[in-house]
Amino acid sequence: MSVSWTVKVEEARPATEKCPSAGPVYRCIYAKDGLLELPDGMHSPWEFFSGTVKRIPNNQMLGRRITDSKQAGPYVWLTYQEVYDAALRMGSAMRSCGVNPGDRCGIYGSNCPEWIISMEACISQAVTYVPLYDTLGSNAVEFIINHAEVSIAFVQENKLPAILSCLPACSSYLKAIVSFTNITSDQKKKAEEFGVSLFSWDEFSQQGTLDSELPPKQNADICTIMYTSGTTGEPKGVILTNGAIMTEVLTVDQLMEIRDKACSEEDTYFSFLPLAHVYDQIMVTYFIYRGSSIGFWRGDVRGLMEDVQELKPTVFCAVPRVYDRIYTGIVNKISSGGAIRNKLFQFAYNYKLGNMESGLPHNNAAPLLDRLVFDKVRQALGGRVRILLSGAAPLPRHVEEFLRVTCCANLSQGYGLTESCAGCFTSLANVMSMVGTVGVPVTTIEARLESVPEMGYDALASVPRGEICLRGNTLFSGYYKRQDLTEEVFVDGWFHTGDIGEWQQDGSMKIIDRKKNIFKLSQGEYIAVERIENTYSRCPLITSVWVYGNSFESFLVAVVVPERQALEDWATNNHEALDFKSLCNNPKARKYILDELNGIGQKNQLRGFELLKAIHLEPNPFDIERDLITPTFKLKRPQLLKYYKDRIDQLYSEAKESKA
Repeated sequence: MSVSWTVKVEEARPATEKCPSAGPVYRCIYAKDGLLELPDGMHSPWEFFSGTVKRIPNNQMLGRRITDSKQAGPYVWLTYQEVYDAALRMGSAMRSCGVNPGDRCGIYGSNCPEWIISMEACISQAVTYVPLYDTLGSNAVEFIINHAEVSIAFVQENKLPAILSCLPACSSYLKAIVSFTNITSDQKKKAEEFGVSLFSWDEFSQQGTLDSELPPKQNADICTIMYTSGTTGEPKGVILTNGAIMTEVLTVDQLMEIRDKACSEEDTYFSFLPLAHVYDQIMVTYFIYRGSSIGFWRGDVRGLMEDVQELKPTVFCAVPRVYDRIYTGIVNKISSGGAIRNKLFQFAYNYKLGNMESGLPHNNAAPLLDRLVFDKVRQALGGRVRILLSGAAPLPRHVEEFLRVTCCANLSQGYGLTESCAGCFTSLANVMSMVGTVGVPVTTIEARLESVPEMGYDALASVPRGEICLRGNTLFSGYYKRQDLTEEVFVDGWFHTGDIGEWQQDGSMKIIDRKKNIFKLSQGEYIAVERIENTYSRCPLITSVWVYGNSFESFLVAVVVPERQALEDWATNNHEALDFKSLCNNPKARKYILDELNGIGQKNQLRGFELLKAIHLEPNPFDIERDLITPTFKLKRPQLLKYYKDRIDQLYSEAKESKA
């Protein structure tokens, strides 16, 4: 294969009796002489923060919008010095409560300045911080507190009831809770019944000082234990060291510098992806390192775009679901602008795309059209965005191409896991051959594919496909208290991701499947369900699909969340009642969407047994509240099966009856 963006550093390995074959080992071209390592003398992310404070103490660091009952006001900012002082006080107060280096501190809440102050307070004192997922149920919070032996927790005010309800099962470890804001006397009393001290933010801060001596820190120290929600079973505690986090931040910086320009105090970042998740946490740490401003959303998805308009960020990170909504909104606006405007837009789009595919960077591909046609699209994200990043799930190709052309910004899609300390692959700015891929390994990682014979994936074939395996300087140090699970995924020094990839001609990687999401139908055919769902997801009539196959049956069924507007348009044209809930139960509507899905399946060469025989239309999107998806929008298959069990049984009966 062409190696324009990667270099081969080790030959392939043939299959043996014990292990399948593996392809050659590749690195990014920018790491051809060796992987990026942490420079000597760097020991902790505290150095990133304190270094920036020394350099630009009065610059805006953390911003939030103050809201009254009617509307949100402008962003109000804390400076780097103010955040630094607050973190020092909180860290000192923790030590006065008997929390020592290496102890574990929980942080529970949605993105806000207090989250970051709590994190920096922990880092300052070499205390390991443990994010408690804002989106996990109380059982998981209880599990994490006990499993990680969390002794103190910083908690958002609206999460206090949830954590107080855990105390009967957690108080053997948890000894202090600090609210992000205020507390009531009833809450204090309830905590004290279990021997737990409860403090308001100000009350706790006053117990600390600015001049306490900070403990020494090492890059091998555990910085955070981050629990992954997982699609099955109990959460796993991923151990990330100071060194892994710092090196990840430096690879982000290096790749931005090489392909565009590194961020600076001129940049503003919009933080709305959960800070309890590694993706946003690494990005926030990067912007602290570079001295940029970080503005938080209000926590309400309905106000998300309004927050963006107010903040006017220069860097925007999101997951595909958010980009999909932005894309749909823009396309609908363009469509409603009339035929002439539509034609003009299409001409401009094709002209600029052609120039970009010829190798011109986006800002030189059609500068006049950027001003005349695409500036309106740019304004949708506040008008200043220069970098768009996407991760956590595959970004549909048509959405990625559209945003690269119209947003007047560099868009990079990446791939990573909590275990790889966020991004381990990234597509490169202005390289159009990487559209639809997750790009090349970052400069701290090398990668290879390992064959998966039972799924028909061969890492030594002319188009190499197999399980993505990683080795390098930004991998996790194992699962906390779970050596058995650690040994399952680390084999001969390689971390096995469980994701199936395919090397492309230009050296980039395309994610095509998931190793564990495979099941057998009664006739012995293997079903790689994610690949099938990805195919059906191309249907513009739906927003989500979960495909299921019972191993005692010979065919597939699915639960589908339809696109509301599309279904209502069909109802209008077919003189059916417009009520969305009723429409989802309408047999004609179900048949219409089933036929469309199978049409797309046939067009994309799905095999007969991969087509759907029956579907249930679900009016409500799969959500975290019902435990049907993870915080990064991955389907939780066992939970979906449990929730829709009766529906699935019904679909199988219906399909068999109609066959008979």
